[in-house]
Amino acid sequence: MKETREAKEKEGCGCTIEDVLKKNLQKHLSKMKHLDNGNLYDTIIHLVEEPLIRMVLLETKGNQIKAAEILALNRNTLRKKIKELKIKIK
Repeated sequence: MKETREAKEKEGCGCTIEDVLKKNLQKHLSKMKHLDNGNLYDTIIHLVEEPLIRMVLLETKGNQIKAAEILALNRNTLRKKIKELKIKIK
C-alpha cells in the first residue's frame, strides 16, 4: 500500500491502480450482487490476469524469467498461464 502511494506521488499521477480498480469493480459488483452465483471473484481474476501478464511480457520483451520475477510467480506457473490464456510470445 505504502509503495503504491509513494509511486503515485513520485509520478504525479492522480490515482493508484487500487483507485481505478475500486471505481470500475464497483460497477460490476452492483450488477452481480443480486445473483446467487455471480462468480465475481473468478470473473475479475480472469479479466485482470490476461492483460496483466501481457503487459509484463511486453515490458520484459517476452523474457519469461523476468516476467515471472515481476509477477512473483514461479516460471513454470507463468508458462502454464501463458499456455492456458493462449498468449503468443514474440
